[in-house]
Amino acid sequence: MSKRRVYSKYTLDVMERFFDAIEECRKNKLIKSYTDFCKDNNIDKAHFYTQRKDLNRGFFEVGWLVPLIDNCGVSSLWLLTGKGMMFVK
Repeated sequence: MSKRRVYSKYTLDVMERFFDAIEECRKNKLIKSYTDFCKDNNIDKAHFYTQRKDLNRGFFEVGWLVPLIDNCGVSSLWLLTGKGMMFVK
């Protein structure tokens, strides 16, 4: 079990945008489900759900962002900075 961490505001903001983006991708059917997203991208499902519930858990990995960028058209600039649109055109 991962300990609680004290993340910087920047890291917490990135995580919030990640979970916002993954929700939008699910709503827009760019991903079938959170479970399938985790399975397809070798993300421990329990870690994903625990981190989603409590952002201060120590499971989040920056690599979780890559499938959203590569496969769903989520803007890397938006994920990292919050600038621009969530999706690239």
